[in-house]
Amino acid sequence: MTRFVPVVAAFSLLGCATAPAAPSAPTTGMVAAANPLAVEAGLRVLREGGSAVDAAVAVQAVLGLVEPQSSGLAGGAFMTFYDAQSRRVTAYNGRETAPAGATPDMFTGPDGRLLSPPQAILSGRSTGVPGAVAMLSMAQAEHGRRPWASLFADAERLADQGFVVSPRLAGMITSRAPQSAAPDVIAYFSKLDGAKYKAGETLHNPDYAATVRKIAAEGPRAILQGPIAAAIVARLGQGPLPGTMTLADLASYRPKSTAALCRPYRVYIVCTPPAPSGGPAVLQGLGILERTDIATRGPDDPQAWYLFSQASRLMYADRDRYMGDPDFVDVPTEGLLEPAYLDQRAKLIAPSAGAPPQPGKPRGAGARAPDATVEPDGTSHFVVVDRWGDVVSMTTTVESIFGSGRMVGGMFLNNQLTDFSYAAKNADGVPAANAVGPRKRPRSSMAPAVVLNRDRRFVAAVGSPGGPAILAYNLKALVGLLDWKLSIQQAIDLPNLVSRGTFYAAEVDKFAPGVVSGLADRGVTLRSGGGAEGSGLHGVVATPTGLRGAADPRREGVARQP
Repeated sequence: MTRFVPVVAAFSLLGCATAPAAPSAPTTGMVAAANPLAVEAGLRVLREGGSAVDAAVAVQAVLGLVEPQSSGLAGGAFMTFYDAQSRRVTAYNGRETAPAGATPDMFTGPDGRLLSPPQAILSGRSTGVPGAVAMLSMAQAEHGRRPWASLFADAERLADQGFVVSPRLAGMITSRAPQSAAPDVIAYFSKLDGAKYKAGETLHNPDYAATVRKIAAEGPRAILQGPIAAAIVARLGQGPLPGTMTLADLASYRPKSTAALCRPYRVYIVCTPPAPSGGPAVLQGLGILERTDIATRGPDDPQAWYLFSQASRLMYADRDRYMGDPDFVDVPTEGLLEPAYLDQRAKLIAPSAGAPPQPGKPRGAGARAPDATVEPDGTSHFVVVDRWGDVVSMTTTVESIFGSGRMVGGMFLNNQLTDFSYAAKNADGVPAANAVGPRKRPRSSMAPAVVLNRDRRFVAAVGSPGGPAILAYNLKALVGLLDWKLSIQQAIDLPNLVSRGTFYAAEVDKFAPGVVSGLADRGVTLRSGGGAEGSGLHGVVATPTGLRGAADPRREGVARQP
C-alpha cells in the first residue's frame, strides 16, 4: 500500500510550536544538488514514482560524471535518512576503508620524512576502498521503490552523448592543484589538438557509460569485484609510490547502517551520522552555542559572530584530538555531548579571544596524540525529499580535486586515505586517534544533517562540502536557520567564518557594517580566503505552505521540485 506522510506536517521554522494542518495532496518532493544535470536526474526518478533514496542514486551517478572534482562512484559518502512513516533517522556509512596492507608509516617517504601533501595525494597509497555505491545499494534495498537498474539512465546518456563542461569544472581543469598535472587528468580533459576543455564545450566519457551500465546490472559488485576491480588494483600498484590495494580488499568492503546520532537543540532535534563523520563535532558546536545568547542576536551583531567563532574553536579542538574510527579507537562521543561537559566548554568563552583552546577531557577520553591530518577542500552535498516525506541528506566525496588524479573505468579514484593523520603518534609513542590502520576508516568532516521537531516530524535537511570547514559551514547554516529564523536561502548566503586554533578565515566583505571591526575589538582578526569561500551548502526546509529549497550561490547548484 502506498504510504503518505505529508512533509509540511512539520512545524514552521519561525517558532510555531504545533504542527499545521496536513495538506490535502501529497508533497511533490524536491532535489537540491551541486549541478542542474544531477538535479534533473533526481527529479526524473521522483516523477516516475521513485523514493528519495532512488533519486539519490541517480543524483550521485550524474555528479560523478559532471562534477568529478568533488565526488564519484569510486569515492565514499555518508547519508542521513529520515523515514517519515516511522519518524526514524538512519545513518549510512559509505566511508572508504584502508587496505589490509596499510601501515602507520605509509605516508613516510624513503628518506624517512613525511611525504608532502601533493606527493601523498598523487601516490597509489592515497586511495581507499570505495564505498559510495555499496552504501547507496544498501539504502536503496531498504527504501527504494524503483528497480536499481532503472536509476542510471541519465548518467549513461550524458556520458555517451556528452555533457556541457560547467565553468566550475573548467576552472578545476586548469587549476594549480597537483592533480591537474596528473597524466590521467590531462588525458581525459584534453582534446585531440592538446587543448584543454573549456566551459560550454561538450565532453564525452564512454568508459563512464560502460561502468554505470555494469553497476546498473550488477550493483556494487561491478566495481568491487571483476575486471574493474582488477583495473583499480593495477592502477594503484603503479608508481609513483604504489599502494597495497588488493582484490580481497575490494571484495571484502561492507557499508554500515546505524541509528543516527541525534541530540536536542532548543525546540528541535538535530541528527547526523556518528563518528567517524563530522556529525558529533557539529552537535557539540550546537550544544556549546545553546549555552550562549546567540539566538537573541542576529547576523548583524558582532557579538553573535564572536560567540560563533569561539564555540567553533572549542569544537575543532576536541574534534581534532579525539575523533577517529570507533571500530578501532575509543571515541568519547557521549562524553563530548554530555550537558555537564558542554557547560564546562561554554564557560571557556571569555569576553575577548585569547590563545587557542586546548582539548578538554570528556568522559571516556583516553590519551591521544595531537592530530596531523591535512584535509583538502573537496566534496559535494545534496538533499532529496520525496512525495512520501522521506528525506536523504548526503555528503559525498573523492576527497581532493579529481581525487588521486588516477582514473579507472571513466572514474577518478579517491585519495581518501590522506584524511588520516600523517603522523601516527607523538614523540612519546602516544597514537593519534586518526592514525592509519588496516581496514580502518579515516576521520571525516562530512556531517549531513536532518532536523526534526520534538514530534520527530521533518523540519530541515542541510549539509556542505569543504574539507574541515564543513563543520563551520553546517554550523553557520543551522544557527541561521534555527536561531536567527532566516529562510534556508538566507542561512546559506550568510558569510562564512572558519575559526580553528589561531585561524580565523572569513568572507570579510560579506559581513554587515561593524561586524569585522567589532570582532577585532574582541580579539578576532579575520583574514580573507583560507577556504572560507569554499562552501557548497544545499538545504530543504518544510514550511506550512510547502517545501523550500536552496543552493549555495558560491557554486553551481540549484534546488527544484518535480
